[in-house]
Amino acid sequence: MAPRGESQDRTNTPDPVEKGFATINTLRTGVKAFVDKDGEKRKAEILMIQTRKGKPSYYVHYEEFNKRLDEWIPADRLDLTQEVEWPAPEAPSKKSQKSAAPASKAQKQPKSTAGQKRPRTSTTSRKGSDTPELTSTTGNIQARQTRRPSLVSGGKENRPGSDQSISVIAPEIVTGTPQAEDSDIELPDIQDAAAAAKASAPSHTQPFSREEEIEKLRTGGSMTQNQTEISRVRNLSRIQMGEFEMEPWYFSPYPSSFTDADLIYICEFCLSYAPSLTEFTRHRAKCTLLHPPGNEIYRDDHVSFFEIDGRRQRRWCRNLCLLSKLFLDHKTLYYDVDPFLFYCMATRDKKGCHLVGYFSKEKESAEGYNVACILTLPQYQRKGFGKLLIAFSYELSKREGKLGSPEKPLSDLGLLGYRAYWAETVVDVLTEDGRSSGISVEDIGSMSAMTTADVLHTLQNLNMLRYSKGQHVIVLTNAVLEAREKQKEKEKIKGKRRIEPERLQWKAPTFNASSRTWNW
Repeated sequence: MAPRGESQDRTNTPDPVEKGFATINTLRTGVKAFVDKDGEKRKAEILMIQTRKGKPSYYVHYEEFNKRLDEWIPADRLDLTQEVEWPAPEAPSKKSQKSAAPASKAQKQPKSTAGQKRPRTSTTSRKGSDTPELTSTTGNIQARQTRRPSLVSGGKENRPGSDQSISVIAPEIVTGTPQAEDSDIELPDIQDAAAAAKASAPSHTQPFSREEEIEKLRTGGSMTQNQTEISRVRNLSRIQMGEFEMEPWYFSPYPSSFTDADLIYICEFCLSYAPSLTEFTRHRAKCTLLHPPGNEIYRDDHVSFFEIDGRRQRRWCRNLCLLSKLFLDHKTLYYDVDPFLFYCMATRDKKGCHLVGYFSKEKESAEGYNVACILTLPQYQRKGFGKLLIAFSYELSKREGKLGSPEKPLSDLGLLGYRAYWAETVVDVLTEDGRSSGISVEDIGSMSAMTTADVLHTLQNLNMLRYSKGQHVIVLTNAVLEAREKQKEKEKIKGKRRIEPERLQWKAPTFNASSRTWNW
């Protein structure tokens, strides 16, 4: 009899990959074949097969590439002159094995009927064991899709009684850091869904390095842990919004009839959508909206911000959620937008105000979140607008007199954007005149409207939290100062967009109970 460890090793050994030549008729879901991608042959897995306009189309995912690059391809882009990898046969589930085991025992060992008022015959028990148990999973999947993202218990880090003994030492004078004391710092998990992923993934003896984390974000393109959302196939090929034509990244529940259209037209002012140019032209002739339908609460030389109540402008906000879902795979789409406020950033010209990005916010968040969902449209990314949206959300928190944090989990681009903003803000607070010593984590949070958890998370990422003389201290390292100086030089050359607090005409709104909840 083989030892237990050997049997486990055999079951964990991956099955050999079956290769062979295929034809268009023999291709099926799960097959990995080479696809012509920008003049190169790249291996891709077929995720779905459909017939579009009388011709087969294949939805593929390129190996070691971001999920955003998944696309529908015609059959002529498949290279079937090379061998393909066939999917491994599905292993029997544990439930079927367990249901099969009692059935075999019932056949070999008949039950004793002594002491029973109504003895059951062997035929009845055998029929009951052969009948599979049916479970309704469709309803559960739909419930998970419409459920709000899991929330991290926030707000607790801002309660009084936290450690006030953290001070600043600048520049770096500590040469060694005791690892034992540093490991005792309890930091709340920034990604709520990481716990579920860690439970299902194999355990690692060492944490991910920064390079491994960046590579994971690059190839994954998602921080959602909902497998039903990850497996959703992108349904739109291209969209046109104003003068920009874009390829969506993810699935969004637009009407099913739109999936056959090559190009979807979206009005950049009212966000209505049309599957044909004729319908869109007819709509533009009647549309009179020239800016987001809300109150303009901020205006400078470059951008404007509008505050929109989801209860008052339901149609527009629902269209905004549909649009944002094309570029956010972790977002749970709320058809009822009543409990949210939407803050939209727009640029101005003679034609009107053009939507650049937005963030939504709960009218009353029990966890203290100041952002529920945030997005910069792809045509305006890498231009500083994302950091401007983040800065504006914290400016609102300062006006409210509260500490804020974004709702978790963040997307991959959202996480990188927030980390960059947090690092810049914390370093700027520490390097200002008169604040080089005697400042605590709570002081940094109150000056920047950041929660204590986010401040500690930033200090840990920058390797600025050390232990010296019986207390934890904040150390401004030379590497951090040099990186900030280089960034300031780039900002002088390219220019940096900033929020000017004196231009903000806004006060925290108050709502009654009916306007804070869903109004079905």
